[in-house]
This record gives sequence, C-alpha cells and structure tokens, in this order.
Amino acid sequence: MLEQLSLFDNRETSAPLASRLRPDNLDDYVGQKHLVGKGKILRQLMEKDQISSMIFWGPPGVGKTTLARIIAKQTQAEFVEFSAVTSGIKEVKEVMNQAEANRKMGLRTLLFADEIHRFNKAQQDAFLPFVEKGSIILVGATTENPSFEINSALLSRCKVFILKALEEEDLKELLLRALHSPKGLGNMQISIEDTHLSAIARFANGDARTALNTLEMAVFNGRMDENAILCVDEEILSECMNRRSLLYDKNGEEHYNLISALHKSMRNSDPDAAVYWMYRMLDGGEDPLYIARRLVRFASEDVGMADSAALQVAVAAYQACHFLGVPECDVHLAHAVVYLSMAPKSNALYRACEEVKVDIRNSPAEPVPLQICNAPTNLMKEMNYGKGYQYAHDTEEKLTRMQCLPDALVGRRYYQPTEQGKERQVKERLEEILEWKR
Repeated sequence: MLEQLSLFDNRETSAPLASRLRPDNLDDYVGQKHLVGKGKILRQLMEKDQISSMIFWGPPGVGKTTLARIIAKQTQAEFVEFSAVTSGIKEVKEVMNQAEANRKMGLRTLLFADEIHRFNKAQQDAFLPFVEKGSIILVGATTENPSFEINSALLSRCKVFILKALEEEDLKELLLRALHSPKGLGNMQISIEDTHLSAIARFANGDARTALNTLEMAVFNGRMDENAILCVDEEILSECMNRRSLLYDKNGEEHYNLISALHKSMRNSDPDAAVYWMYRMLDGGEDPLYIARRLVRFASEDVGMADSAALQVAVAAYQACHFLGVPECDVHLAHAVVYLSMAPKSNALYRACEEVKVDIRNSPAEPVPLQICNAPTNLMKEMNYGKGYQYAHDTEEKLTRMQCLPDALVGRRYYQPTEQGKERQVKERLEEILEWKR
C-alpha cells in the first residue's frame, strides 16, 4: 500500500480527478451535443460572440460549471463564481459594482451562480438591474425547474438551456480520457477491463463527477502486480461502488423520469412501486425536499377534495424532511408516499384550474361585477360600486342568488366534483346549492 500511495504523491497536483480533467474548450467537452455540437445554437452564439445571460437546467454532474468556464474563456470575460450560501446582498452588490466598472473599461464579467434556485428573492432581485444594463453575463445553474424557482423578471431576461444526463457512451469516453491523459491517470500503468468501465458508466447514471470519482477510487485501491501495473478487478470495483449497480436502459434513468415514475405510481394507487421510485431518487442523491415539494403538488392535483388531509400529510412530510434531513427523513417521505398512493383520487381541482386558465387566456379581461366590488369612497358609491351586494350571513340559508361571475361567464362551471372519497359530500352539497339558486 505504501508503494501505491507514493505513486499518487508524485502527481503534479492533489486535486480530484474531475477537477484536473475539466476541459477548457468545446472540442474537449463531453456531452450536450444538442447545444454545443457543430452548428447547434449555443455553439453558434459562442462563435458569433453573442452570448447573453442564461440558465443551465439539468441534473448534477453534466457539465454546467465547466460549460460556463468555457464560455467565459472564449468570450474573454472575467469568471466570477457566486454561492447562495456564502454571499449576501452586500457581496452581490460589491461584485455588481465592480462588474459595472469593468464594463465602462470595455471588460466583460461572467457571473456564474451555481444552484441559483437557492438564492432568495432579494439576492435574485439584486442581479436584475445589472443583467438589464449588460454589466454582467449571468449564467445560473440549477437542478430545479427554473419556472418555479427563479424570479419571473430575472427569468424573462435569460435564455434557458436544458442540459441532459450524459449517456453511457459519453461517460466511457470521459473515463478513457482520464486513463490516458497526462492531466489524469496517463502517467500510471493501469489495467482495467472495458466491461468495468461500462459498469462505472452505468453506476454513475449520467453524472460525470460520479464516474470520475469512482474510477479514481478504484485505481487508488488497485492491486500492484509483479510488473508494477495497478490492476482493478471486479471485487475492488464493487467495494468502490459500495452498492449494487442498478441496471438502466441504454440512455440511463434521468431525474425527470424518476419523478414521473413516482408521480404516476401514486396516481395509480400502487404504494409498492411508489416507495421504490421514491427510494431510487434518494439513493441517487436527490434532495429530499425536492421530492417532498412534488408530494405537496400531488396532494392537491391528484387527491384534492377527495381527501383534503392528504395536503396536510404532504406538508408535514416536507417539514419533517427540513427538520431531520437525510438519511432519517426517508421514513417520513415513505409515510407521505404511501398515504397519497392509498388516498381516493380526484383531479377535479386540477381540471378546474386548467379550464380557468384557458378562459383567461382566450377571453378578454372581464370586469368584476359592480355588486361584488368594494366601495371605500363616496365617488365609488356614486358609480354604483357595491350596489346590490347581498350579505350571505344575513339569510337563513347562508346563501344568496347574487351573480359573482362576469356577465360573459354566467353559468360557467369549472369545479366539477367527483364521487371519490369525501368529495362525494362536496358534490352533494354543491348540487343542493345550485338547485336552491335555480
């Protein structure tokens, strides 16, 4: 073992393999051919020097940071990396002011905000005026849907590029480069079979960092033979992976496929499949709070009024995950997943929202009926604001026949309750109300 350690001590740097192999140009960049391949949109923007602020959305380890560094180098911009954890509003403004000063001298600043979804609203708002003025090129990286996690004003000023999990062939290319490159392990004599490289690529599940870290660990623990060759065998590889390598299809299971599998298993009232997919996500390093947020959405979208307690369970699971974190919060997620799977299902709330959105999108902005407008001033009262308002609590039935929808939508029904679970009672109550009003 002493002999093996000395080999590693003689390396030019002790930086991790993934850092040493980070490419500095597009020709050495692996993956994302749909964006940076010959003639593709992002490559064209870089070649024409038309780079503007953008968001990279994709799973971990697919090259978001590397791509941002390559863009900075190619556009001759100063690269500044920002963290939501260590950078407050003061630090944001200091960097922005320096970037503005650089701009006046003809210098560009590329600000890379890793995990931009973790920046709070105030931090994101601080970027906005400098993005608008062009003081900075903002490149944000996120594993979360930017539509939900990034301020709409900031998002509207950024192009969104979706980065995909690396395919097995991409990862094998990266592993072979690591074995032969002088910046990687090229100065060492290593014996590892092609099938073992394939196993590492499958194990990494689209994540380049995981693939390179696994290879480095396997080589570090390799056995030296009589010819001073480091041999990596199946036993060593299994120990380094530290778990059974799950079998994926050719393209690998992606973050988005897994959450879809969880959602659809719960919708199909299959608790066994739902717990399996939930744990697959946790096992792959998924943030439990992301899973919990999806459960909160599911509780109203797919269970809804059939069991309103489902939303309480989902929110409680989110809070429990926040309090405990991994690995202890797994049982709380399982609790919510099984509850949601077994709950009666209704998508009546979801359908109501979708139908309202269609009417709002395709119809003029209808005025609020005067009888349900507020009239805090005398002028508004003179204009008949609030005239004809009927206070439901003044009636024995706690109901009135007052019109609340705009004239153009009178009689429109959005919420159509089902007979699932407790929504059956809601349906009966709504039918009684409608009958009384008729």
